[in-house]
Amino acid sequence: MNHRHERFRSFRAPHEDRTALVEPPWADVPALAAHNKQILVNSGYDCGGRTLAELSQQARRQLLRDAIGWTSSYRDLPGELLQVLDGEPGGRAVFLAGHQPQLIHPGVWFKNFALGRLAQLCGAVAVNLIIDSDTLKVTSVPVPGGTVSDPTIQCLVMDRHGEPLPYEERHVADRECFLQFGRRMAETVRELIPHPLVVDYWPLVAERLRHTDILGACLAQARHRLEAQWGLNTLEVPQSVICTSEAFCWFAAYLLAELPRFRQVHNEALGQYRRAHRIRTGAYPVPDLSAADQYLEAPLWIWTADNPRRRPLFCQKRHDSLLLTDGAGQTWALPLKASGDVGPAAERLRELARQGVRIRSRALLTTLWARLALGELFIHGIGGAKYDQATDLIIERFFGIPAPSIMVVSATLLLPVDRPAVTPDDLRQVSQKLRQLRYHPEKFIDCPVPASAPVDRAEGDGIAWPVVTAQSSAAELADAKKWWIALPQTRANAKQRCHAIRQINELLQPYLCQQRKHLLAKRQLIARNLQIRSVLAWREYAFCLYPAEALQEFYQGLLPNSL
Repeated sequence: MNHRHERFRSFRAPHEDRTALVEPPWADVPALAAHNKQILVNSGYDCGGRTLAELSQQARRQLLRDAIGWTSSYRDLPGELLQVLDGEPGGRAVFLAGHQPQLIHPGVWFKNFALGRLAQLCGAVAVNLIIDSDTLKVTSVPVPGGTVSDPTIQCLVMDRHGEPLPYEERHVADRECFLQFGRRMAETVRELIPHPLVVDYWPLVAERLRHTDILGACLAQARHRLEAQWGLNTLEVPQSVICTSEAFCWFAAYLLAELPRFRQVHNEALGQYRRAHRIRTGAYPVPDLSAADQYLEAPLWIWTADNPRRRPLFCQKRHDSLLLTDGAGQTWALPLKASGDVGPAAERLRELARQGVRIRSRALLTTLWARLALGELFIHGIGGAKYDQATDLIIERFFGIPAPSIMVVSATLLLPVDRPAVTPDDLRQVSQKLRQLRYHPEKFIDCPVPASAPVDRAEGDGIAWPVVTAQSSAAELADAKKWWIALPQTRANAKQRCHAIRQINELLQPYLCQQRKHLLAKRQLIARNLQIRSVLAWREYAFCLYPAEALQEFYQGLLPNSL
């Protein structure tokens, strides 16, 4: 059932406009989800006193409860979704996707629509995870402006720049700037897109600002309300909520108790991934878990309400406790039972959460938990699909079970504006021809070349070579170059031969002035058109810069109507 034919794949975003990457095919999803479910049902792996299957059952029930609570706080839910907790645990499959709460591009947004449609066709519940433990580093957004013939890119400021903080901690710093951002974005892009979606989307963002000043929550909740208007029935929940659940705290406590073994498996998996992809940097796809002063780095972030800059969590295992530290002077102890039961440690983690200590999963652990415990299908984009190949290895080697298969979905939709039909190959071809004019000018001269043009000869070392001057005709110069090229190169004549060929090339240049002028003008035009295209054909502009009709038509054309 693993549709990735190789251990490691190099997923690439589709280049052409209005195209998509969907792996495996839509029709394979029901069988893939059933296969993934069977992996977890059959897993009796012990996580410090509870099996992985038991944790999964509790985790997904808590996930649905939290997702319903979160989503219903800002949009109406159909009765069908409100009733998902009434059935038997594990009765309905759960499909998941996730992303940071930012202004995503249409290719990423496509995941949300694929998630909703697949869940609908399979009778599953769709939950989108808001990855709010990631850090918001930039508060400006690239926006195209100008005209089709002279486009520009402006970086519009959404909010006042501040200290890089996790999304869940990042409050709107300048309300007026934030509220006016949609208007400024629409005005900037208006010559290219007269009716961008931001005109309808940003009032929803402004409405959410009256209820919460968390920047990411405003963006995500407004987007989700817009999706509801477009008929998408999905649930959403922040990762921060998931990480405080009882099931996740149990799982985190177990991994901390087993950190020496987990760290070894984690780092070995990353090493194999890097070797397979010939990656030399140790920072990609994520850094190895380090060790320092008897502390081991865990796959978790930590910060506090008083000091909200996220830091790696380090852990030292003692005979009766797990000592945690943020590396900035603060420490916390978790009780550790000799029997291996991590229940008291898990309860201590929940208590710390209530006291304002934030412990959040990092990238690999976020999707590892989602795939093992939260649902039958996880839909990744390009980036997540790449790094989660390392997660496959971790699951297989640490838990001793097959890694549940993922789905990879991405798309490319360019702004619906006219763009010059040029490619970098066009520029390379003209540049190559200009180079040939310099080094092979005789090939571009129209005058006939006689078999043996009457040129003067000079003798040396028993060889009579042609002598050319600025007064030599093009035919004489071409014939002289032909003679020098035909002359076998030796150590004795190499310098003279090279000098003669260069001299002839220079003497032939005046005959090519018009051709060179034409090619230089053509190169300049192509370069300008490539610059225009680079502005207009960038695939990662925010979804709200596009017309609603273009987005809806594109998505509906890609999504399946049946499986």
